Amino acid sequence: MISMPRFLLVGLAAIFSGYHLVLGVYSLDVPPTPWPSVVAMALYGAATALSLAPSRSTRMPLPLAAVNLAVCTVGLILVLTQLDPRVDNGYATWIIGAVGTLMTITVVRQRPWFAWAGIAIMILTVLLWSSDIFELPSLGVIGGPIWVGVAHATTVAIVRASRDARLFEQAEQRAAEWHAQEEAEFFERRVRLGQMNRMVAPMLRRIVTSDGLLSEEDRQECLHLEAAMRDEIRGRRLLDDAVRREALAARRRGVEVTLLDDGGIDDLDRAEHARVTAVIAKEIGETTADRVVVRTAHHDEEVAVTIVGLRAAAPAEEAELDLWLEVPRSGIPAEEEPGAE
Repeated sequence: MISMPRFLLVGLAAIFSGYHLVLGVYSLDVPPTPWPSVVAMALYGAATALSLAPSRSTRMPLPLAAVNLAVCTVGLILVLTQLDPRVDNGYATWIIGAVGTLMTITVVRQRPWFAWAGIAIMILTVLLWSSDIFELPSLGVIGGPIWVGVAHATTVAIVRASRDARLFEQAEQRAAEWHAQEEAEFFERRVRLGQMNRMVAPMLRRIVTSDGLLSEEDRQECLHLEAAMRDEIRGRRLLDDAVRREALAARRRGVEVTLLDDGGIDDLDRAEHARVTAVIAKEIGETTADRVVVRTAHHDEEVAVTIVGLRAAAPAEEAELDLWLEVPRSGIPAEEEPGAE
């Protein structure tokens, strides 16, 4: 569906170009010697064939456009200098129409300045040869500028339409991406709200039924639930049901748990993500540290998640390292370093 119109256009241009060559051959007996016209026909045929040859780009290469302009100039000189402007030369002035056709091909191949330069050279050459401006219509000089002008306007319109189509396509793609992002964020918010509602709804009902008079144990549980809600915001893909369960159990044991997802594991597939979260849940559930920090690494590193466990020390001393674990992105078993003494 795309190649057929191009094939038709190229075939039409080839027919018109060949028609000028037929006229040139038919009128070889008009000039005193036919060889300059034969050379002009050979140059014109070669330039037309190169201009109509298949190309990766619609835009004509700059050297080829310059060659077309040179062929037009040389062809006009070769043919017209062999003719007498005072007599009716018939089809022997075929080069005038040939120049118009070749320049039309040039402007369609998006080299308008070369095409108009060729038309200007043709008009000036014919004026110098005939010395009569009123002879231009009868010699076919008017047709060339008209064809080039129509082709130039059509080409500009097509180029602008193609550019607008690309802009509309890009705008549509951005709108689709924005819509998908909005839907994803809406779904994510709904999932998070549903999870937090299931988590905190029993405690909220207990607060209402007790008129806000909570025991110390209930108050501590409220702090644990608040930390779990923070996990939903800051932990993101570090969380699954097992990690949530083990983090809440660890907090109830007195462990301070911090989950920080900086986007380093967004590109993991479902299986690798499940493997990473399983390691996180296991380490949080088995830790004896007083504080555990789980954080994602950069997306371009081999490590997916770093798990650090710290044990509280005397007030004047720094916390001791109880756990250092790097969970790799691949399925290679993680290596754990012993805590510092």
